Amino acid sequence: MGDVVDGRGDDGAPALDDLMPWSVRPLRPGRSWVTAPDASSLKARWAALTRARGAEREALFVPTRARTPRSLVPPLPGPALRAGGGTSSGPAVSAVRLDREDGPCPEPVRILHGLHDRQWLIPDHRLIDVARPELWRVTDERQIHLVEAGAAPRSPAPEPSFTELLPDGHSPTGRPGRVRPLYRRPGGREPNLAPGLLDHLARRLGTPVTAEDLLAWTAVALRPGPTGPTVPLTADPRVWRDGVELGRHALWVHTRGARCGDGTRPRLPGGRRPYVRATLPERPAPERLRHDAEDESLWVGDGRVAPVERGAWEFEVGGVRVLEAWFERRTAPAAPGTLEAVRPRAWPPEWTSDLLELITTLTLLDRLRGPRRELAERLAERPAVDTVELREAGVLPVPAGARRPASVLDHREEGPGGQLALL
Repeated sequence: MGDVVDGRGDDGAPALDDLMPWSVRPLRPGRSWVTAPDASSLKARWAALTRARGAEREALFVPTRARTPRSLVPPLPGPALRAGGGTSSGPAVSAVRLDREDGPCPEPVRILHGLHDRQWLIPDHRLIDVARPELWRVTDERQIHLVEAGAAPRSPAPEPSFTELLPDGHSPTGRPGRVRPLYRRPGGREPNLAPGLLDHLARRLGTPVTAEDLLAWTAVALRPGPTGPTVPLTADPRVWRDGVELGRHALWVHTRGARCGDGTRPRLPGGRRPYVRATLPERPAPERLRHDAEDESLWVGDGRVAPVERGAWEFEVGGVRVLEAWFERRTAPAAPGTLEAVRPRAWPPEWTSDLLELITTLTLLDRLRGPRRELAERLAERPAVDTVELREAGVLPVPAGARRPASVLDHREEGPGGQLALL
């Protein structure tokens, strides 16, 4: 998305870039084999890599200018890694050179690939060209990331996603957006918001406003602008309350129940929940996915899932259907002899569970379009908190420090080769 020029849209709505000023560029793995739809494949790939020696290991690794098997880099930091298999005192990944590595695979961690595909990643800094350590440091049980999608030619501006997972920021448009964490520090500390914004909104609306409230509002009010996404803000307490309630539901759906709810996973009402009506084939081909709108069936070869609403099937990001991209990622052939070719020989049952969950998520997000349009109509009719007001209140312009990562280190991190990093 383009750079924000003056912090406003054409109607005075504040720019997302000003409301959530700190953003992180997407991860750049440099090699596709370090992520997979299942953790078992990653462990098998690691085993194949560490069995190889010399030139064979180097070829399997796929060297780049940023990483080779001889690169020395510090381990990845942060709670996301420890949740995936490290310890409370630090990460479990060794800092020895990869060409000397013969230990077990670091425990894979769940990530959000793109905007809606939940995959797995080997959390090893030696494998990732640009890992964005500042993002790993703040991904924990309180964090929610807003993940932008890059603009796509000749298609509507893609809507962002929201996730509790570490996002890789991949975009099917080829123009990745940015990742905006809700909090700048672990533990839900220091919201990534324009300083003074929450206090000003609380005074204007006559009610307490939390960082999660503002993110919930953003989830349903955000819209494209001429220089980037904008977030119209209302001065009407009733519109605000209804928008936050709707937005919390949206965040609950996006995070698959991990945030803004009671911990239960989103489900469709009885009779509308997708089920496997005919067993999915063991080795479906990428081109064998199709949708029958008349009987609301998703066909995977001769396998059938129903009901699948048209809105879920047609749900797109940047002109790419989410379900088709998800399916292709799991069925497209890989080049023989590569680590990416190490994958399940047959369709695993957990992929079917993931597919049903994705259909549910897309259906619920599609059903939010109508309520969001109604909210936008109400918002247009009521008083707004615009950029001019935020400037007069001293909330804007945002200080330069708010656009940089916070210092989040509460312990010394290990550097390359095992020495402690100088802080």
